[in-house]
Amino acid sequence: MRRRRGLSARLKLALSYAGFLAVAFALLLGVVQMFLLRYVPDNSQGLLGISPNRWLLMHMFAPAAAVAGVVLLVFGLVGGWLLAGRMLGPLTRITEAARRAGTGSLSHRIRMAGRRDEFRELSDAFDAMLEQLESHVAEQQRFAANASHELRTPLAVSRTLLDVARTDPARDQGELIERLHAVNQRAIDLTEALLLLSRSGRGTFARDRVDLSLLAEEAAETLLPLAERRGITLGVTGGPARAGGSAELLLRMVTNLIQNAVVHNLDGGRVTVHTGEHGGAGVLRVENTCDPLPAELVPTLTEPFRRGTDRVRTDGHAGAGLGLAIVHSIVRAHHGTLDLTPGPAGGLLVTVRLPG
Repeated sequence: MRRRRGLSARLKLALSYAGFLAVAFALLLGVVQMFLLRYVPDNSQGLLGISPNRWLLMHMFAPAAAVAGVVLLVFGLVGGWLLAGRMLGPLTRITEAARRAGTGSLSHRIRMAGRRDEFRELSDAFDAMLEQLESHVAEQQRFAANASHELRTPLAVSRTLLDVARTDPARDQGELIERLHAVNQRAIDLTEALLLLSRSGRGTFARDRVDLSLLAEEAAETLLPLAERRGITLGVTGGPARAGGSAELLLRMVTNLIQNAVVHNLDGGRVTVHTGEHGGAGVLRVENTCDPLPAELVPTLTEPFRRGTDRVRTDGHAGAGLGLAIVHSIVRAHHGTLDLTPGPAGGLLVTVRLPG
């Protein structure tokens, strides 16, 4: 929320305290004028031929000054209390909002009105924090629900296979073992992907200088047999693309992007990987060929467990739906950007920009 610039809270308090001091000083001068200077005669003889002396002046001024001091003290305490309560009222609202957030309520917002000052800036920052926390909690809850659903499937299949092996001894044990091995491997891959997604989301990793072009060549060499089985042409072009981050996580990011481009492709299609630098950032582009993608489907591809009904794999395995979600998490942990653009003739262009 944009606000017009107003007086800062510090300046408001300074002006208020200065005003109280000015009032107190004016009151003191009034007391001196009324109870001291009026008794000083205009000539040296004074009234009745008696000249005023210090004792007489202090004797007359001291009681009035004491009363004025007490009045000033009470006035300062009461006025300062009321003024501080008014000035710190926004802080009370922020504190109450923090207590509600501590109990798990993240849907409320402070939305403090008025011109921009320190308290309004703090209120806006707190509202933004609550919004991010609510979004992250909702994402984590949705992710946990999806993960439990995905893990339930291979476990249920494993139990079914074990029940078949126990109740039907004549069944081909080799086939059951092979299927059980495949199901368990899928559960292991899914668990490792979940752990990697969690790790990359926390951002707790060492950062080094990494060249994305070398990672792209390594990932392409690893995935070349998969591309050749599909008759897909896999090429890596471009120059160095230096970025700062974890070499392990960035290699996983590049591998996921190229594997995703190979798997979701046409038989005999192509995958093009290009690396370079632009504006001090390392840039990686991965483009493939496949059927045209609906525009509304593209923004959802980075959501965990989102496969997309229009992106069907032809290798007989539906996947866990975590490939692009892991890529998105790794890019975000490296403070980069991830852009997904559908090609005009089909396919998907993925552009990753990572700060150097």
